[in-house]
Amino acid sequence: MIGNLPLITVGLITVIGLFTIVSKRNLIKILMGLNIFEAAVNLFLISIGYREGGIAPIYTNAVQGLMVLPTPQALTLTSIVIGVATTAMLLAFVTIIYRNYGTVDTDRIRELRE
Repeated sequence: MIGNLPLITVGLITVIGLFTIVSKRNLIKILMGLNIFEAAVNLFLISIGYREGGIAPIYTNAVQGLMVLPTPQALTLTSIVIGVATTAMLLAFVTIIYRNYGTVDTDRIRELRE
């Protein structure tokens, strides 16, 4: 039914995230690109675990072959928790950089450092 749409979406979101990380100079925008890329990874993990007609593995009376694999769901939840912690840490770093240099522009920070 949905075919390759999730994988195409993963590719598109990955390109948007990587383009944002590489092309922007503002640290906040780079962090936003990192979060977009993280969302693409999470969507990829969920897309791998999708099974047409599958049900949640919490039901014990279900036929064994029709259950969705719980491993990608667990990996995605772990990835979300790690992503939130990483984002909080990086935002703290950006705040410290802004206090010390007065800007979040990466080129300007390099100039001020020398």
